[in-house]
Parts: sequence; C-alpha cells; structure tokens
Amino acid sequence: MTESAGQGTKSSVNEQLRPATIRVFIALAPPDDAKEELARELGPAYAAYPRMRWNRIEDWHITLAFLGELPVGAVPLLRPPLADLAAARRPVSLALRGGGHFGERVLWTGIEGDVEGLHLLATEVRGVVKECGVPFEDRPLRPHLTLARARRDDPTCAVEIAATLAPFTGRRWPADRLHLVGSNIGRGPGPIHYRDIESWGFGGRA
Repeated sequence: MTESAGQGTKSSVNEQLRPATIRVFIALAPPDDAKEELARELGPAYAAYPRMRWNRIEDWHITLAFLGELPVGAVPLLRPPLADLAAARRPVSLALRGGGHFGERVLWTGIEGDVEGLHLLATEVRGVVKECGVPFEDRPLRPHLTLARARRDDPTCAVEIAATLAPFTGRRWPADRLHLVGSNIGRGPGPIHYRDIESWGFGGRA
C-alpha cells in the first residue's frame, strides 16, 4: 500500500468516526470567583455525599436555550447572528443564590439579580435560533445552575443538600459573555463534559 493510499484510508476512517450531530446549547457562565464562592459553600456536601454525580465546576452554566442534537452543519449558521446579538447587548448583573431540586434527583442553585434582563436575553437568543431555521423545544426559562444529580438508588441527597444551600447568597457579577456550547452526552460511558464552540463578549468585548 502506498503512503498516499494509507493516508486516504486513515482520513476516511476519521470521517466515519466523526459524529454527524452535536448536542448544543447557548448559555451564560459565572466568573471563576463566583463559582469558587459556591464551591466553598458546597464543601461539606461534597464530603458528605460522594456518590452524587457532581458537575465539574468548569462546566457550570446558565442555559438560555437548549437546542439538543443538531447536524454539525447547522452550527455555523448560528455564529454570525449570535455574535451580532452579543455585540449589541450590555452585561446582565446576576448572582447565585439558595438551592432547589427538580424532582428529587437534580440539584441546582438559583439565580437572582436582573432576572427580567435575563429573560429578555433568552427571548432574543431564541429568536435568533428560530430565524436561523434551527428547530428546538422552546421551553419556558427557569433560571438556575445545575450542580449535581442523585443516583436512582439514593434520590434524597438532592433534597437534603438543597436545604443546606437555602441561606447561601453569592456576590453580584456581570454576565458579559454569550457561550455557544457543545457536549459529549451520549457519546461514551464517561462523565458529561462541555466545551465552548465559540463565545462572544457583550458590547463588543473580546
């Protein structure tokens, strides 16, 4: 086999392995010091509930629009209008506060501050997605940051931890960057990881 033929075969295999879809959402992310503040508050819970499926702190985010599985080719359509939207926007002042749970298994912390501005931003983001012709389930926004999921055989953990988070109030911070995020969910047995496909500073911030 010639070298060029071998390279061609390798390229073909890589193309077959590359996923044709990607799970995508659009989000805001707290700054590192705000995340570290909450992580310190969660320290006792990390120790007391090691079987919880804790999200990595670097993956904490506030979802504005969950788009689900998209064809890889649809993602570039979103980039220019989202960049334009971010450039025309001012930062939103937010804070992390308290705790709660969806059902008995999903643990979250709440969002306070300019919640009205957050809802308006989410509406604008979803409008951009619709204008791009990208279908998604337009669920009502429930501002939160997901922290962990309890295992099916121990569902009370999330409820108990949420109660301990009730007094927590984090510092205010400006949400000044819009993130287009992809995840590897469903692509292997390991933990879910997220990565920025691209992000844009508000008001022209780089």
